Amino acid sequence: MAVSANVSTLIEQLIAAVAKADAKDIPRFAITKRRAEETVKAGAHGRTDQFAVAKQLDGLQEKFQILNRDELADALRTRLLELDERRSSWAPEFLSLLLELADRPAQFSRVDQIAKSEPQEEVAPLTWTELDTAGSAFCDEDIWEAVDYGADSSDEEITSLSLSSDGYHLRSLPQTSIAPDEDFVIPDDLLTLGDDEDLLESIKKAQYWRKGIPPHDNHEVVSSLVLTELEVIRETIFMLQGLPTSMFRRLNGRVEVDRSYTIAHLSTGTLSSTLRALSSVGAQIDVLRSFTRLPLTIPHMQTCQRGLEGCLSKFDIILSDMQRQYLTPSSTVPVSLLQLFEDVRRESRLLLIVSDLVSRLDLARVDASVRCLNLLYDIVCLTQATGDDEGFTTLAQLFFSCFETYARPMRLWLETGKLEDSIDYGFFIHHQQKEGDLRTLWHDWYTLDEPSQLSSVPKFIQPIMEKVLKTGKSMVFLRHLNTTLDDEYRSRTNVTLEDVCPPDSPSFYLPFSILLESALDRMVEENCTATSALLRSKLDQQCGLWESLQALEYIYLCRDMSISGPIDSKVFDLIDRGKEVWSDRFLLTELAQSIFGSVPCIDPSRLIVRSSTDVLISERNRGRSMNILNVISFDYILPWPVANIIPKSAIYDYRRISTFLMQIRRAKYAILKQRLQHSNIQDKIQDTRNNTLSYALRHNMLWFLNALYSHLTDFVISTSIASLRKALCAAKDVDSMIEAHYTFMFSLKEQCLLSANFEPLHRTIIAILDLCVRFADVQATRYGNRQSQFRTTFKHTISSTGYRKTRENVHDDEDNLSDEDEDAASDTNEDEIDVSFHEPNYLEQIKEIKHQFERLVASVIAGLKGGARVDGQLSWDMLAEKLEWKKAGGPIMMTGPSGPY
Repeated sequence: MAVSANVSTLIEQLIAAVAKADAKDIPRFAITKRRAEETVKAGAHGRTDQFAVAKQLDGLQEKFQILNRDELADALRTRLLELDERRSSWAPEFLSLLLELADRPAQFSRVDQIAKSEPQEEVAPLTWTELDTAGSAFCDEDIWEAVDYGADSSDEEITSLSLSSDGYHLRSLPQTSIAPDEDFVIPDDLLTLGDDEDLLESIKKAQYWRKGIPPHDNHEVVSSLVLTELEVIRETIFMLQGLPTSMFRRLNGRVEVDRSYTIAHLSTGTLSSTLRALSSVGAQIDVLRSFTRLPLTIPHMQTCQRGLEGCLSKFDIILSDMQRQYLTPSSTVPVSLLQLFEDVRRESRLLLIVSDLVSRLDLARVDASVRCLNLLYDIVCLTQATGDDEGFTTLAQLFFSCFETYARPMRLWLETGKLEDSIDYGFFIHHQQKEGDLRTLWHDWYTLDEPSQLSSVPKFIQPIMEKVLKTGKSMVFLRHLNTTLDDEYRSRTNVTLEDVCPPDSPSFYLPFSILLESALDRMVEENCTATSALLRSKLDQQCGLWESLQALEYIYLCRDMSISGPIDSKVFDLIDRGKEVWSDRFLLTELAQSIFGSVPCIDPSRLIVRSSTDVLISERNRGRSMNILNVISFDYILPWPVANIIPKSAIYDYRRISTFLMQIRRAKYAILKQRLQHSNIQDKIQDTRNNTLSYALRHNMLWFLNALYSHLTDFVISTSIASLRKALCAAKDVDSMIEAHYTFMFSLKEQCLLSANFEPLHRTIIAILDLCVRFADVQATRYGNRQSQFRTTFKHTISSTGYRKTRENVHDDEDNLSDEDEDAASDTNEDEIDVSFHEPNYLEQIKEIKHQFERLVASVIAGLKGGARVDGQLSWDMLAEKLEWKKAGGPIMMTGPSGPY
């Protein structure tokens, strides 16, 4: 492509100016020109991209601001705005060239180097002082005199002409060269031609509202203005379309009829009655038109407005078609006001129903938007019940369009588990904790509206609120597990009219309320099933649910005594030796982690042992009471997904069960540690009777402890664990799993006598365990093993009437307990029992212990039987029968020097 002559000339001038090449030096000049022409040919592209240039300039301003050169950014912005006012087609090229020539502007540019534009001189406004320097204008007194405009008048003056034949007052205009637009009246004869007189006359006759009503001599009206039926019909149609008319006036939300108009062939009463009926329809339709013009902000209310606008538009089209039929010259439709009334009443029937709905709305109320949905739902149900299929379809479409908008946050919640940042139109799920503990995600993060606030939720949504909450929480759970639901498993989250009422389905004849409730429940159930199944599998495979349950069994429920036994031995030995370190949490934590670390299902880093200092101080005065074991507690930190199923309250119950079992093992440990033996031959001969009594008491205590412990572990805990595993396997969602574990924990507490109703019975058992330790200490002192260690005071806490109050309704147990049992319990209630191991009467101490033991065991048996009769728990009856072994086998006779007793 050859270079044009203009370009060639410009290249020569550029070479002469830049390269300083002399045209006389032909070879050098020719080579430079040829290279320049090749460069021009190679770089012949289109226009500069104006958007790229603007982007570069924006980036340059941002760069200035980042480098704290705000003055440069402001100066550049000001000049770009000024350049926009003087926009040139070559502006992108100019700016692009400047950007290419720029050399580190942020570093080298300064505002003081830029030439400042000179401010434009402001033109001072003209003042009266400049016009009249002397101030003599308009100072004469005659300026206030009346002006005679007729003195200089001529035949060409402009006068005001009659506006119409009904006699308007004449109006005079002053002689001015230019009349104001708002005051100048165009004469009628300037707008018409002489040939159109007949047409003008016909138009004036058609303007019936300009006709005056002829008065009588005594100023009484003798007749009304007579109109044709077609004129009344047109006025009525205009009124129904919301237009201003002469026959109808709108006043305070009502449409009034002007009674000065009549039809020749209709009586005044008939016409007035028909027009009042039509005006009533128009007033109700005006309510809808006013509602569609309100500035509403709630989305589904705006959707309702658009839907009503569509209904009104269809109604207006129908009215226009009616008017067209009446005005078409070739139309054969008879002109009948009564027929118009029938047609209007038929076509406006649904609009009047919706108008009644709108008039019942109080937009000032907080729940107005929800009430709108409820009322729309009610009229859809009512329309279907009346058998109006066409009206039902129209109103149902309006209802579902509003519901589709209302349900948008619900669909987002079901699909992603997210809530919109600003939900101010009645969504029933609230986020309580923005950044809460993941272990409380399921229980505390999201909540429903309180029952007192259900008025802010549509009535047809209330039955599915729980499932919607559950489905969304499952999605939140999965999102925090970095898991998403595959598209193939996703279900629809919207409900349409075709889903609720299939056209060819026989269910179409069922009530709309049942069909809608069924469709919504089916939609939510499908989503809930999909998300719950995925979450259920993740909890089983990924989150270690079953491993955590096994760990709790080993740590708290003593599944394997070969593992937890060394911990018991260490703690009990330190207690017997009087060492304070028996409750040292660091020592016990290290011991527990080293022992339980060998179990595959236990993560030793999650296991810690806590020691309560406050409990320890309060229990120091209780000597060797079982309550001192409440000081230490094992704490196993569950993974957060499992912690949502097994909450902190359940871990507290696990600790109580573990402490109770440890207390039983403590009593057995103390008895087994002290063997019944004789210190010498003489002691053996003299204390045969004492040894026999001690052996019998020791045997009874061991039987009680073994029976109680084996019942709790081998029957209660093992069967409850089996039931829990079966229930968890059958659970379909997280709520079912939580409910299964809650039921398991509640039943386990009841059967282990740790519930609030069995607290008195539990204290009685603790008193028996304290009595066992006391017996072991007496034996140890008797045979000289630990005389220096057991000169102490034992405090036994027994409730005087506790074993009789295991249930409030157990009145029969009170009759079974003798006065002797009450005295025994009261003797040991909060009393200090001082035992001096140097007293010679060893037999009296053994008898006292035996007497208290038998009374307390009888109390426990009576309480168990009473509880079993009330609640029907089989385990309590079984435990009571095991503890009554002496009655089944006959009393044990204990003989001695004084004979049997």
